[in-house]
Amino acid sequence: MKKSISLLAILTLLGCKENLVKKPERLIEKSKMMDIMYDLSLLEAIKYQNPAVLDSNQIRPKQFIYKKYKIDSLQLAQNNVYYAADYKSYKVMFETVVKRITDEKKRAIAATKAEEKKNKIRMAKLKKKKQLAKKSRDSIAVLKIKKE
Repeated sequence: MKKSISLLAILTLLGCKENLVKKPERLIEKSKMMDIMYDLSLLEAIKYQNPAVLDSNQIRPKQFIYKKYKIDSLQLAQNNVYYAADYKSYKVMFETVVKRITDEKKRAIAATKAEEKKNKIRMAKLKKKKQLAKKSRDSIAVLKIKKE
């Protein structure tokens, strides 16, 4: 009997999940919400990896998000609860954000490697110029010795 009541309660809750969380009056569209989630993820990562960057630039992550997206804390919280009520959709949103972060990380790594390669080439050219300049000075020194 207890099992059937529990099962009935679960089915009732699942069937009425749209009624559990009402659509917020100021709904943030899904794509904008994913942008907010992305920015919050980056800012939180910076906060824990290198908090001095945020401190030196006087950036407070949540206030930055509120200003950038022209929202307030209540609107963000209500929308987060609304989207989280649909677990499957919310999971897809998070997976999209994670993919975006991964793609950006790959681009950053590629850009860093390209910059390192350019620096190595630049350093090799500079070294070669120094060697040529040294040889030129040696030749001049040899000419001065011969004249004396």
